[in-house]
Amino acid sequence: MPYVNVKITREGATAAQKAAIIAGITDLLVKVLDKDPATTFVLIDEVALEDWGVAGVPTDEYRRRARG
Repeated sequence: MPYVNVKITREGATAAQKAAIIAGITDLLVKVLDKDPATTFVLIDEVALEDWGVAGVPTDEYRRRARG
């Protein structure tokens, strides 16, 4: 009974995009580990951008620096 927790930043992922993530992860576990999709759980957590950090800084600051 696999349980996969995916965390993404809260930036407007659509219901269709989330459904594609869930289907894709489930399909991967079926193909690679021969798991039963009926007992495979995928949870998507959306995290506020200011609560996510990369390289020691908040994500928005990281992106500003990356853009130059």
